[in-house]
Amino acid sequence: MPHWRHCLTIGLVALLAACGETADSEDPYARADAARLDTAFAAETRSWQEQRQARLVASDGWTSLIGLHRIELKSHFVGSSASSGIRLAMGPEKLGLLQSGDGAYWFTPERGVAVTLDGQPVRGRVRLRSDADATPGTLGFDDGKGALSIIERGGSAFVRARHEDSPTRRRFSGIEYWPTARDWQVEATFAPAAAGATLPIANILGMVEDTPTPGQVAFERDGTRYTLDALDGGDGTLFLIFADRTSGHGSYSAGRYLDAPAPAADGRLRLDFNRAYNPPCAFTAYATCPLPPAGNRLDLAVPAGEKAYHAQASA
Repeated sequence: MPHWRHCLTIGLVALLAACGETADSEDPYARADAARLDTAFAAETRSWQEQRQARLVASDGWTSLIGLHRIELKSHFVGSSASSGIRLAMGPEKLGLLQSGDGAYWFTPERGVAVTLDGQPVRGRVRLRSDADATPGTLGFDDGKGALSIIERGGSAFVRARHEDSPTRRRFSGIEYWPTARDWQVEATFAPAAAGATLPIANILGMVEDTPTPGQVAFERDGTRYTLDALDGGDGTLFLIFADRTSGHGSYSAGRYLDAPAPAADGRLRLDFNRAYNPPCAFTAYATCPLPPAGNRLDLAVPAGEKAYHAQASA
């Protein structure tokens, strides 16, 4: 075949192939299907965002916190008066007496003050179980608007106080999100850790605890491989704490959280960074948030999910 005919044939084939690609890419049915998928994905993400914000501002949500008080003595009077050893920001001036010893806690309400334990009226000294127990207890006051519980962190115990009328709850200004993007829903693989493996996890109070890790998640972005050490999310799911190049530059400076589904039998799973969310410490000074482990600080910007929270100014 003459050289010019050979070139012409190759050119026609290439042109036909290009036309076919153009026709396929402009297929109105394909475009409609893609649009429906994007609309459904955006709607599912928006539903998740609405549920997330509803949990934050629930009567027992993170925005309801009014105090975190270290238990330093065997006996503390609790109340909102200046003379209280544990002084509450809201509630009765004298609520009662908290006593502790050998890892156990008891509470005796002040005479004439209505207090409940897990919804039942308290009329004398009662045992108050902490979050280290199988069934933690909650003391209620102010007609159920206020609540006290005991939490244990890094060998120390604290009284955590909540109130429905918390300033952070009343002034909650909503969460801003980056635009929902399907390309931030990424395929990943899970590699299990050795039995008994742990990670040193620091919290916002400066305490470090060795925490069990089920393994590591890996994903690729723009040809680069990234890994995240996982924590147990319960029921086989994974909990990821990470920081990225948006931390302090659009997202919360201390990092964000991401819940991941249980990996399949072959280790595959999907991470949806559109659902990356702020830790409680972004909304209140009275949380004890775990921070990203050293290996979870990504050299990657993740402009997806929740942006940094900016509280409404005080009235």
